[in-house]
Amino acid sequence: MGSSLLDIKGSLAKFVVMNEHYVIPSQTRIGHVHLKVSDLERSLAFYCDLLGFELTTRYGGQAAFISAGGYHHHIGLNTWHSEGAPPAPTYGVGLFHTAIVYPERKDLAVIFDRLQRADYPLTGASDHGVSEALYLDDPDRNGVELYWDRPKEQWPHLPDGSLTMYTRALDLEGLLRELD
Repeated sequence: MGSSLLDIKGSLAKFVVMNEHYVIPSQTRIGHVHLKVSDLERSLAFYCDLLGFELTTRYGGQAAFISAGGYHHHIGLNTWHSEGAPPAPTYGVGLFHTAIVYPERKDLAVIFDRLQRADYPLTGASDHGVSEALYLDDPDRNGVELYWDRPKEQWPHLPDGSLTMYTRALDLEGLLRELD
């Protein structure tokens, strides 16, 4: 329980050396993210009222679980150790962003339009070749990426067949034409 960082690094190094290469099963997925927030109601307004997640359950005034499509929860929000706390420093370790995948490009256009109408600021908008993404911060300055994946057969590849990703400006007007 009280292992030092050196003990952990040493154990990990021994484990990696002693064991053959392991590949995680391809069906593995990220189940949910659980965020420490400073104000639960403010976070619920952002994630539910603005982004459209549905509240599945609450634990009093300290925690809530939200989802898309009736899953038990995709995002947990709690104030157990963070009520009233300032945002984490930008230049420190921690979560860079939570990525939320939309099923279709039109769905990304709908949320972009909704963010514009709410005058909610973006921190970026990028075309990555494999996906198109909108970036913003939640009220606690946790990064949020809203994106959709292009069909796999449209992903860009180098002549040797390896995947190539890039970051280019997203055509926001083109995205909004999805709503026509």
